[in-house]
Amino acid sequence: MKLKQVVVFCASSSGFEKPFNQAVQNVGKRLADRGIQLVYGGGQVGLMGLIANSVLDNGGKVFGVIPKFLNSKEIGHRGITELIEVDTMHERKAKMNALCDGVIALPGGFGTMEELFEMLTWGQLGLHQKPIGLLNINGFFDHLIAFIQHMVDTGLLKKENQSMLLFSDDIDDLLNQMEAYQAPLVPKWLSVAKS
Repeated sequence: MKLKQVVVFCASSSGFEKPFNQAVQNVGKRLADRGIQLVYGGGQVGLMGLIANSVLDNGGKVFGVIPKFLNSKEIGHRGITELIEVDTMHERKAKMNALCDGVIALPGGFGTMEELFEMLTWGQLGLHQKPIGLLNINGFFDHLIAFIQHMVDTGLLKKENQSMLLFSDDIDDLLNQMEAYQAPLVPKWLSVAKS
């Protein structure tokens, strides 16, 4: 499946590591080069603002989705293709999901993780069949990838559901994986434990 619009979840902070900034700018360039439009949280700050500016600087289109309470704090990016205002954080995620063909998580904090796992959960429940990827910049997600393996090893996550989360340290490899993705055809529920 050719990706036309991709949601990127990432930090509203810039973090302490310069390689994050360089890698995020490269992601924006590669999205624009491949003709993939960016859908993101609408902010002009941190890694969010950096990726939006990079896509725009390279001739791409950017659609931001931001709740009113955040936009009122003047962090909404006014220079993007379209800034869509919604009432709640939940509406933000639902709108971003409606606009995208796939999801990429870049380094971030609690908000990024919450958005990532909600999209994974929706996929696990069959609410969408979109590819979801981690761009593992500088090993940022190494511990998360290991923890997800631990979920499988302890029988709390099916291997088939683990395979829903794609990852790479290279953006083009990740995008290629996403375009080749086939959602697992397995039910979410694990077998009932016998006592």
